[in-house]
Amino acid sequence: MIELNAFTKSYFQSSRKTPVFSVKDISFTVKTGTITGLLGPNGSGKTTILKTICGFQFPTSGKITVTDNDSNQFDIENTPEQAMNLIGYVPEKSILPPDLTVYEFLEHTGKIHNIENNQLKERLSFITKECSIQDVLTKKIKTLSKGYAQRVSFAQAIIHNPPNLILDEPISGLDPAQIIQMRNLIKNLSKTKAVIISTHILQEVYSLCDEMHIISKGKLVASGTEKDIITKAGTKNLEDAFLKLTESEEK
Repeated sequence: MIELNAFTKSYFQSSRKTPVFSVKDISFTVKTGTITGLLGPNGSGKTTILKTICGFQFPTSGKITVTDNDSNQFDIENTPEQAMNLIGYVPEKSILPPDLTVYEFLEHTGKIHNIENNQLKERLSFITKECSIQDVLTKKIKTLSKGYAQRVSFAQAIIHNPPNLILDEPISGLDPAQIIQMRNLIKNLSKTKAVIISTHILQEVYSLCDEMHIISKGKLVASGTEKDIITKAGTKNLEDAFLKLTESEEK
């Protein structure tokens, strides 16, 4: 489970005397076994939220906690190492070492997570099947298609079996067949994990998400199921609701 409680991130610019807020007073919970969509225009604050959950930066105020499989909670700011070990992260653009083979890279990733050798082989066998990358284990990463590279990125994110998974635009740039495969992978992984997916593609929300949070100008403007969002906006569909809610915040 992932919880944000009044999370605020601000910074100072030399030309201004008051802080600039990247996101302000964001609160929501992502439960295990669910997929939550994080939606918003470019520059709305989605990336700030994801980076802070992953421990790449800390809140200015408020709190972000992640929960392990035994219901123990860890604060991103106060216990960053423990919290970060409970998260798997798939960035929008895969950052993978081009000259390593897929197996070499995943084996190295497992060792970074201190997985013992006897367990590592079992874990590697499991995730390669889970992510359908058995056929490319001996290939260098630089030779992979975008679809296979994205699957390898998923594999590195789940090699230590984290209970929480952060996905930043995971479908972006994939062809239709790859999109279907990736959706199925995400749905399967969500059975035992709390999953956040950041996307600007509303079709992914229809296909994957149990609920969603819409961010605009660093503020949480709507939360809930597709029906909840449409009802709040007073529109007939999610597309119109998204535009109405984000445009009203822009004014």
